[in-house]
Amino acid sequence: MGFYLNPGNGGFEEAIRSSIYVDKTGLIACTNSLLSTKEKYICVSRPRRFGKSMALEMLAAYYSRGCDSKTLFSGKNIEHEESFPVHLNQHDVILLNMQQFLIEAAPGGLTDLLEKEVLEEFYEEYREFLKKPVTGLSDALRKLYTKTGKKFIFLIDEWDCVIRERQTNEDLQKQYLDFLRNLLKDQPYVALAYMTGILPVKKYGQHSALNMFWEYSMTDQSMFEEYTGFTEKEVVELCQRFHMDFSQTSNWYDGYRFRQFKHIYNPRSVVAAMRCGSFSNYWTATETYEALKIYMDMDFDGLRSDIVRMLGGEPVKVNTLSFQNDMRTFKTKDDVLTLLIHLGYLGYDWETKETFIPNKEIRGEFENAMSTGGWAEVMKVLKASDTLLKDTLLCDEEKVARGLDQAHTEVASILTYSDENSLSCAISLAYYSARNDYKIIRELPAGHGFADVVFLPLPSVRKPALVIQLKYDKSAAAAIKQIKDRDYPQALKGYAGEILLVGVNYDKQDKNKKHSCVIETMTI
Repeated sequence: MGFYLNPGNGGFEEAIRSSIYVDKTGLIACTNSLLSTKEKYICVSRPRRFGKSMALEMLAAYYSRGCDSKTLFSGKNIEHEESFPVHLNQHDVILLNMQQFLIEAAPGGLTDLLEKEVLEEFYEEYREFLKKPVTGLSDALRKLYTKTGKKFIFLIDEWDCVIRERQTNEDLQKQYLDFLRNLLKDQPYVALAYMTGILPVKKYGQHSALNMFWEYSMTDQSMFEEYTGFTEKEVVELCQRFHMDFSQTSNWYDGYRFRQFKHIYNPRSVVAAMRCGSFSNYWTATETYEALKIYMDMDFDGLRSDIVRMLGGEPVKVNTLSFQNDMRTFKTKDDVLTLLIHLGYLGYDWETKETFIPNKEIRGEFENAMSTGGWAEVMKVLKASDTLLKDTLLCDEEKVARGLDQAHTEVASILTYSDENSLSCAISLAYYSARNDYKIIRELPAGHGFADVVFLPLPSVRKPALVIQLKYDKSAAAAIKQIKDRDYPQALKGYAGEILLVGVNYDKQDKNKKHSCVIETMTI
């Protein structure tokens, strides 16, 4: 057992002994199915603190020859899989953390240090087969394969740290990518290559030679969806165990959406909330908001408008295919939005090809980034939203109308009204602070149509529900009439209590372009 070669099960043992451990051993069944196949090259990219390193420690514990991990996996999900005993501690593993080599190496010497360190262990373990000097790690592996038939499982953590942290050093990036290509591509000694990082590997100009990798990213995790974060079932169980409010947990940390699993939670934040017994910004606290602000402030046409729309609860279309998978080549706003998806600041819906702000924790990070300049008009609207909600709950129609006028004035340079949909987004933004107490639903199927905006109080909140109907160049009274005629309140299944019916109209034909508001109450 070595540090890089067959590193053993110490990391995984620490994980399962922790106060909170969520069983993700089913991932092993996925990798077992890909061993020694054409799909054996796997790149799983996720945001920071989404369990990437822990997954590698688990795979190392399971596959590493020379250690006994059977008891560690006893009672775990993988134990019931047919392939479990077949590969348990039966493979030679090479575990590499590229971040370690980048930090410790002399400038430009990452690959030299890596080969030196790993070859020392190879000579010690396989000296009877490697008696002659070798030109590098790949040469040693080929010679060993020729003499023994040995294949290796490569587990590579932080594969993209060179791309992320040496963004302008193209020579180092080229050297590094050439090294990975030579080490892994079309080599007979590779049984499996499982790389993790934040960025996918698809496009780096002529160095797209890592295209043998199958990519599983935040735009499409495919077979690895369940292991990307915590599922809703897992979070419900944790909330029951730690006596935490599930609806609040969902409001704070849910929102990453894939093809099969529509509710994936940030694992770092959920664990921290359960341990601390309170909800807060745990994941975003591990990095300063300036990292997000850099990308938000990029001067691409439509980017600011899209961010404002997402703050208002509206998803926006995004083309993720033009992104070059680095952190400095941006040609369109879609490239910036795609990077924010990979970094975890935005969610992505594969079916609709839309991106959105996933939860309260991330919204807070956007607020922090906007508060330091350049977004003054939006911040005024957000700060005024508390007052607007209070006026609405007091049924003060005139103050609500004036508040909406003011909100429209502030964001008019970024977000213009062109139809009821853009009006709906602006209204949602004006009621921004309501997200603390309400679940806000746009276009809720209701009665004989769709209610424009519904504010459903969270289970622990003692406030009335709101059904808001919007009109454009008509009347607020007509909006109220539509709510009643189409029986929108009946859509609030399971809710009992007071409901405020709020009709809002924006009259573009009026020279003052004012909002009007009518509020009525009812009880169900």
